[in-house]
Amino acid sequence: MMNRKIDDYFLTWKTSRNRKPLMVRGARQVGKTYSIEKFAGENYHYLLKVNLEQDRNIHSVFESLRPEQIVNELSVLYQVPVEDEHTLLFIDEIQACPRAIAALRYFYEQRPGLHIICAGSLLDHTLNELQYSMPVGRLDFAYMYPLSFSEFLTEAGENGLFGFINGFTVNGDFSLAIHNRILEMLRLYFFIGGMPEAVDYYLKTRDLSGIDKIHSSLITSIEYDFSKYGTRKQQEHLRDVLHYVANNIGRKVKYVNVNRNVPSALLKDALLKLEMSRIIHLVRHTRSSEVPLSRLQDNDVFKPLFFDIGILGHIAGIKLLDIKNLATEFEGAMAEQFVFQELLASGQPYSEQQLYYWIREAKNSNAEIDCLYQVGNRVYPVEIKSGKRGTLKSLHVFLAEKNKPTGIRFNADTPSVGNDLSARVNLPGKKELIYNLISLPLYLAGRLDQIVT
Repeated sequence: MMNRKIDDYFLTWKTSRNRKPLMVRGARQVGKTYSIEKFAGENYHYLLKVNLEQDRNIHSVFESLRPEQIVNELSVLYQVPVEDEHTLLFIDEIQACPRAIAALRYFYEQRPGLHIICAGSLLDHTLNELQYSMPVGRLDFAYMYPLSFSEFLTEAGENGLFGFINGFTVNGDFSLAIHNRILEMLRLYFFIGGMPEAVDYYLKTRDLSGIDKIHSSLITSIEYDFSKYGTRKQQEHLRDVLHYVANNIGRKVKYVNVNRNVPSALLKDALLKLEMSRIIHLVRHTRSSEVPLSRLQDNDVFKPLFFDIGILGHIAGIKLLDIKNLATEFEGAMAEQFVFQELLASGQPYSEQQLYYWIREAKNSNAEIDCLYQVGNRVYPVEIKSGKRGTLKSLHVFLAEKNKPTGIRFNADTPSVGNDLSARVNLPGKKELIYNLISLPLYLAGRLDQIVT
């Protein structure tokens, strides 16, 4: 039985005095259905599950938009009692029936005692094209991702390693032996990733050779969904972009490098469709260094992030034997993918995080910060390195230019904190920088909020 972070949020939602129908959003096969059914089995007398993609004959039930009529018909059709507080109505693949989405507002208003959760892997496409009035203010949302590294450790029975990570403080005791053991598990996670099917298979069999087949099958199911997005040509554009992204993590998107024979507008449309499918996330450039980071966001400048590091590695052709020390030609991209994936998963399930980076393109003065990360009302520049070494020139430029006191570095080394460090910079009126540096192992990315607070 797989335990996920979202389990606790489901319990909070269940007992909320202002509970609304809950819409769970996430990429295909990240575990939405499994977690919802597990939650129902542990907390309700009855589960009434409706899959609107598999059983399209049920769509007509939602035409009336009348909660009492809808639940009465569903109860008869599925032979499941519908009792307030005791029955969970689970509407899976709700995007297949927009009328069912519209009906949710009436459940909130007229049948608030009935607990309803809905989910779907292509929800954002339907919500974007919804012809009916969106039930604004009458829905709760939750966001699911592949298993985080901490969830992976827990499922692997490495509770001691999980406790070490969860209890880490900058000034606390640190064990080099435990650090090295976690890096071994991190290498494994880089290869397996966080897709529940891949994790479950490995933990049951300890067979790494079968992971490749699972990743291949998952990619096939993703590409199968492309048929729902448009014409055959549009599907080709989606495949082009998918494979481009997997081989260009952390790099600014340049459409000419995707396919120079296809207009940029068509490739951008494909990119945004993949973002709506939650297969990729776009880390957007911002010129801001203060809250809110979105204030000076540039919607036309972004770098892509894949939704799962294991599937990313499969598409890029990385084999486990090639990353014994987390070092390959692709090492920087894998480290960056991992940190961003952890930062996304570390947020509250009810809130979707938007990630940002900073780039300056100037003659003889280019600089790029991998991530600008907000903790409370503070913004920290974050640099991500795959090994134990690496220059911090861009970090120095950003700290000096924006008058920020502290930078953060993730790498494969042990943690350290440097105060009042000195660096030479070449900015108008400023030649020396005095700054603080918090250096953390990659595997602590998911706890960044707690560490710097």
